[in-house]
Formats: sequence, structure tokens, C-alpha cells
Amino acid sequence: MSAAPAFADLVRRALALPGQRVLLGLAGPPGAGKTTLARALVAAVRAAAGDEAAAQHVPMDGFHLADVELDRLGRRARKGAPDTFDAAGYAALLRRLREQPPEEVVYAPAFDREIEQPIAGSVPVHPGTRLVVSEGNYLLLGDGSWAGVRGLFDEVWFVAGDAALRTERLVRRHEEFGKEPDAARAWVAAVDAPNADLVDGTASRADLVLTGDLDLPTT
Repeated sequence: MSAAPAFADLVRRALALPGQRVLLGLAGPPGAGKTTLARALVAAVRAAAGDEAAAQHVPMDGFHLADVELDRLGRRARKGAPDTFDAAGYAALLRRLREQPPEEVVYAPAFDREIEQPIAGSVPVHPGTRLVVSEGNYLLLGDGSWAGVRGLFDEVWFVAGDAALRTERLVRRHEEFGKEPDAARAWVAAVDAPNADLVDGTASRADLVLTGDLDLPTT
């Protein structure tokens, strides 16, 4: 199913997903706007419930391997590729969230773009949190440890976005976090673009494909 629905329709769809704990995945290529959509959905669900614990954002990027490990593996020049994440660890967290005991708070890692490193224990998910929104590039990938991820979500939406706009967003992001303009564009061409091509090939496994740029509320 392909569409560019209004944001309110997406909120209603998320709220209508059945279950005491709902895991909603947002997949898509780098720079597509997944994080922005995830944060907007979580904010809207919290506002509708009048409860900050009603929804939580748990990013896949918290499972980036640390630079020291990427150096050891010789993969730092490809940081962001599927094999530069702890995919099995991410799947284990999703299972833990699915089976969370009523007395336990689950702490998920986040990714700090200021230092470009994962930070453990950053995101608390309380037992009463109904909706967990997790976004990342490779939620629909069918290879290796990633293959077990898709089935752990109640739904996965694919955020496509405009390819040219995605590229400009990525270049700006790399510049904001320290790369010179030429280096930023070189990184996008050599690393982000091949990853985007790989991710685009997984869209058919999504429950909903969001095309174009969404009109999201400003915060």
C-alpha cells in the first residue's frame, strides 16, 4: 500500500493498532525523515493520552557499534552499513520489549550525534508504555541477524521521501557534525547512497509506504 496520508491519519492508525504493547517500526533510507516522524508520533500519542509514558521512541541507531570496535573490524570507513550495527542486540531488545514484565523498566541505548557514539541506558521504556516507535534503516532487511527483526513489529511503515532532498539533508547533517562540505558530499556518495539503495529494495516488506515529504507538526 502506497500513500502520503495526513499526519493525523498516521496518528489514528498508530493508536488503532491492537495490544497492550505495540511495536511500530519506521524503516527507510538515511535522511528520509524517520526520526522526525517518530518523534512527532510519540509526541502526538502522549498528548492524546495525557501521559508522557504512553509512547516512547527507541532508535535503532543506539545499536551502532562503537568506533573503537569499527576500527578493530576495519569497518569505520563504512559506518552506517548493515554490518556496522549490533543487529542481534537490537532484535534482543525488541523481544525484551515485547515480553516486558509489569514491574520492570527496560533501558534502551540512544545514539549521540554530537560524539557519533551509542550511549547505553539512555531511553527508559516503562511497563505501562503502550506504543514503542523504533526507527532505522534496516528494519526490513532479510539478511543475517536483521532477518529476525521484521517479525517482532506489529507494523512497519516505510518512509521513502524525495531522493534529492534526502541527499541534501544528509550533506547538511554531516556538515553540522564536523565534516567539510566536500568530505560530506563524498561520504554521502560513497556510504549513504549505497545504503539507501539497499534499503529502498526492502520497501515491499512494509505494511505502509509513505511517499513524498510528510506535513508534520512543528514543535
